[in-house]
Amino acid sequence: MGIGGSILLIAIGAIFAFALDVNLGWLNINVVGWVLMVAGVVGLILTTWFWQSRRRAVVQTAPAERQVAPIPQDRVVHEYREVRNPGPTV
Repeated sequence: MGIGGSILLIAIGAIFAFALDVNLGWLNINVVGWVLMVAGVVGLILTTWFWQSRRRAVVQTAPAERQVAPIPQDRVVHEYREVRNPGPTV
């Protein structure tokens, strides 16, 4: 669900449970609010437990030997540079 979704459920549940005074004959809004708050708290606990268990695992690997391409010794490199003079500034 995620932390944001859990906090949203808790907030909506608190609004339903404490702020609304609506009478529906077949639905009790206060109970719906409490159910949403409990679902949000359970989701928050499960999300934090899941993320804590993921951070605990540490994988260490041996450093791989660095492989370098062989350089031929008889190769000669010539450098060429072209320098252009800038034109007159206006």
